[in-house]
Amino acid sequence: MEKLREFNPAAFASVMGTGAVAIASYHYAGYLSWLREVGIGLTYLNFILYFVLLIPWLLRWVLYQKEALEDLRHPSKGHFYGTSGAATIVLSAQALAILKNQTLAWYLWIWGLVLTFIFAFWMSYEVFIAGEVDLRHLSPAWYIPPVALVIIPFGAAFMRTTTGYTQELTVIVNYLGWGAGFFLYLVLYAVVTLRFIRHELMPPQMAPLIWMNLGPIGASITALFALIENSTIPIPKEPFMAFAFFLWGLGFWWLVMATAMTLHYIKNLSLPYSGAWWAFVFPLGAFVNATKDLGDTFGLKLMSLFGFLLLWSLLAIWLATIIKMAGPKKSGKS
Repeated sequence: MEKLREFNPAAFASVMGTGAVAIASYHYAGYLSWLREVGIGLTYLNFILYFVLLIPWLLRWVLYQKEALEDLRHPSKGHFYGTSGAATIVLSAQALAILKNQTLAWYLWIWGLVLTFIFAFWMSYEVFIAGEVDLRHLSPAWYIPPVALVIIPFGAAFMRTTTGYTQELTVIVNYLGWGAGFFLYLVLYAVVTLRFIRHELMPPQMAPLIWMNLGPIGASITALFALIENSTIPIPKEPFMAFAFFLWGLGFWWLVMATAMTLHYIKNLSLPYSGAWWAFVFPLGAFVNATKDLGDTFGLKLMSLFGFLLLWSLLAIWLATIIKMAGPKKSGKS
């Protein structure tokens, strides 16, 4: 019961990461056909992982509501609740893109919307009423609610498969999610960057969070393309496609910075395993998928090849993280 009491609200980051790896592998099957089977296999694994985590997550809200609320109101831990909605939407995207099961994808998407809107607004409210927040509590973990919002258009295909008021509501929600998530990310990007400049480096166990900038950037590109492809309202496509390319440039810059800072930790400090290692996976996976989308859209084979090369780093990082997570836990500090 103690494990249930202390259940980590960030646990669903593993589902987000595994889903991103599955989709990236499936999309790159044109390079190596067996990557399609990897994507399918990881999708089934991810469904198992999701429901294994969902049970203690729900039970904690029932049996240990006080502890769950304390975590939600914490200026650092609270943002991790956003992983529940984001993971559900990622799972919906897998059901849609890989399993081709539109009904399952629809119900997962709806459930993901509920969780995303609850925690995106609730967490912001808690921060606003908390008073002054210590600069040390600012970290890229604050990007999680914006990511959950910005990936809502992973279900943009439902704009074409629904009718009447349901379709109108679906259109509104998809555009609302991207707009709220992306511009909220830009605001938080400035704030968190200020923390990097004005404060000491994050502790080594939190070092992987540096990669989280790639999450909203990569996911925003993929979600924007989904909106453009499935939009049922007239919008000019070319400016948004060009904007996505510029946004990818920011992602590339951060990829270089995150790599350099990670090497700094390895060389001068340390990089111990912690649950934060999942922050390596989803952000890089989102950037890999965005790179493939851009390469395909603009017919840039070199860009697609670059994404394919990044895919191998992504697979290696995911494998190392899942092995560490499933392996025996050492006593004391990790």
